[in-house]
Amino acid sequence: MTEQEFIALSDRIRGKLIGLARRFNRAAGWCGDAEDVVQDALVTLWQLSEKDYPIRDPEALAVKITKTRCVESYRRQHVRYVPIADQPLAGSHPATAGTERMDIETVRNFVQRALSDSQRKLLVLRNEDGLSLDEIAAVTGRPKSSVKVALSTARKCMMEQLKRMK
Repeated sequence: MTEQEFIALSDRIRGKLIGLARRFNRAAGWCGDAEDVVQDALVTLWQLSEKDYPIRDPEALAVKITKTRCVESYRRQHVRYVPIADQPLAGSHPATAGTERMDIETVRNFVQRALSDSQRKLLVLRNEDGLSLDEIAAVTGRPKSSVKVALSTARKCMMEQLKRMK
């Protein structure tokens, strides 16, 4: 289709396409601009003809494109996007997160096996419960210096176990 043929066709069918789009607007209760829809449909028709798309009946194709554009515009107006950032989703954590937790727990258990029960208890109070040296001394009834030495010894023992793992 040449440019002159397209201009003649668009002048001849523009009113029909605008009427079609307006009827769709009334029937759907949609307040979109019919002229924008028709303009978009005609641009699409021109692009198809430029790409040598086989067009048997350009008027019928223009009507079909206009109907499609009306439906697309209507749907675009009625789509509601709900942000999912605040919602917990299954699979929202990386696949490695679970295995990393299990690996850390395995290493922790291996390293802590070399510790005595009292050293393990002191490490739990310090690292997991977040108690200060004074608070640990008050809970256990041991002097602060003794708690400090026991924690240092436990850490040293754990480091040696980690070095053996390599």
